[in-house]
Amino acid sequence: MTEPPPATSGVRTLRHEYETRGLHRSDVDGDPIAQFARWYEDAAAEGVYEPHAVALATVDPDGRPDCRFVLLRGVDERGFQFFTSYASAKAGQLDAAGEAALTWGWLELHRQVRARGPVRRLSAEESDAYFASRPRGSQIAAWASPQSAVLAKRADLERRVAEAEERFADGPVPRPEHWGGYLLEPREVEFWQGRKSRLHDRIRYRREDGGWTIERLAP
Repeated sequence: MTEPPPATSGVRTLRHEYETRGLHRSDVDGDPIAQFARWYEDAAAEGVYEPHAVALATVDPDGRPDCRFVLLRGVDERGFQFFTSYASAKAGQLDAAGEAALTWGWLELHRQVRARGPVRRLSAEESDAYFASRPRGSQIAAWASPQSAVLAKRADLERRVAEAEERFADGPVPRPEHWGGYLLEPREVEFWQGRKSRLHDRIRYRREDGGWTIERLAP
């Protein structure tokens, strides 16, 4: 059998023991959004880099899975909000399937959160409000980038940026109609806490009869 190349030789043997106090049913809030807020605040307080970075999993029309990181830009009693170009590949998949999954990995704290459920576009008013809060450069980028389209060369993108900057040089940058937000309304949320010997704690919330059922899962 061929030996793996040196760059990958440690993949099978690299291990860390997760020495934490664990996660008990009595520790968690009855509402997963409130529990998420607790853990998010912990991650931010501990200096986790980009604690709002979340992997968004979708499926394309052929049933092939897709995944990429986005930034969580809002959370309330309805669920989790993020923003993108409606012309992007991810937006097409979200609109077609109407379902998605999110995963946060706060590895410094040996924690992971997963959520899945239906997803829908936010109102134009909510998208306008968030777009107005973005740095001007990010606003220009939303107009300039044909997200997910093939570019012949970087210079083409830079030309589009220059054109957008010239177009809006004398005033504020409005939100383009092809850009806005999504809301994932969770039906399931799982909180994972790493434990020694891979005997991790997993607490899952399931939406049931208008409330939340909380249960422990085997690691």
